[in-house]
Amino acid sequence: MRARINVVLAPVTVLDRHGDYVSGLQPQDFRLLDNGKEQKIQVDVAFQPISLVIAVQANDHVEGMLPKINKIGALIQPLVIGEQGEAAVMAFDHRFRTMQDFTSDSIKIENAIKKITPGSQSSRLIDAVIESVRMLRSRPANRRRILMLISETRNRGSEGKVRDALTDIQMNNVSVDCVDISRMMAGLTSRPADPRPDTLPPAMHPLPPNVPATPTTVMQTTGGQGASAQFIPLLVEIFKGTKAIFVDNPAEVFAKGTGGTEISFAKQKGLEEAISKIGAEIHSQYLISYNPNNKEEGGFHEISVEVNSAEAKTVRTRPGYWLASVVK
Repeated sequence: MRARINVVLAPVTVLDRHGDYVSGLQPQDFRLLDNGKEQKIQVDVAFQPISLVIAVQANDHVEGMLPKINKIGALIQPLVIGEQGEAAVMAFDHRFRTMQDFTSDSIKIENAIKKITPGSQSSRLIDAVIESVRMLRSRPANRRRILMLISETRNRGSEGKVRDALTDIQMNNVSVDCVDISRMMAGLTSRPADPRPDTLPPAMHPLPPNVPATPTTVMQTTGGQGASAQFIPLLVEIFKGTKAIFVDNPAEVFAKGTGGTEISFAKQKGLEEAISKIGAEIHSQYLISYNPNNKEEGGFHEISVEVNSAEAKTVRTRPGYWLASVVK
């Protein structure tokens, strides 16, 4: 598999010992290592306008949860995209329905989400991510490209592979935040699919409802050092195209693979809190960009970020990216 990289974008979240966001950091406070090699970086501390795709699973299995999702449209502009942002709304089952193309009109966004109705049994989650990235890559380069995926964590019927989606995501510098529909709650209104074998390590299991996926929570459940340490082996196997690998939770792969947030919900309040938490994180991040000085190194490039601040206790960014060809 060949993936080309020119500029790498790494959104960075910095938390203090209380778990609050650290603001006011300056570019000179950051140091980024790519495969252990320090990079010449640009740090944007000012807010960048957002282009957001909201992709909502809309098949018959989540019919009972859609009325909750239909109510969140009014939250998108104030909590996520801001006044300078824009959003598009897409519903998916076996089809992709563009409910609303990119717009800054909050009423149009609200109405588009309100009109989403259930469809067939399929849930082409992976293909929906690929389609969402296709929509985002048309947006100007000076905008942050973000996908908010509101769905179950399982995939039903996609033609594309997780690797295909991850490649598109990294080549277009898209961040993915996932709002996971509780499988248990969805199953109360629809017959659940037959269970599949559990072949995954603990770090790949869905988190409890309304718990964001952070290095701290991953460490608590796996004993590891969070996404950067625990998740890289899986990403490497995915990019290599290992035939035996089975990804039960592609949504988590997309979120952790881009340094995004994954939160599960079961009730209306939990859904609204998830939207609020994702918005707060987006608006608190620092954006680091750089042109790698070690492009001759093929394979997976691990990213680590150091912050020179007494306040900074937790630093989170994307674990890395796959590079298999050189672009000069």
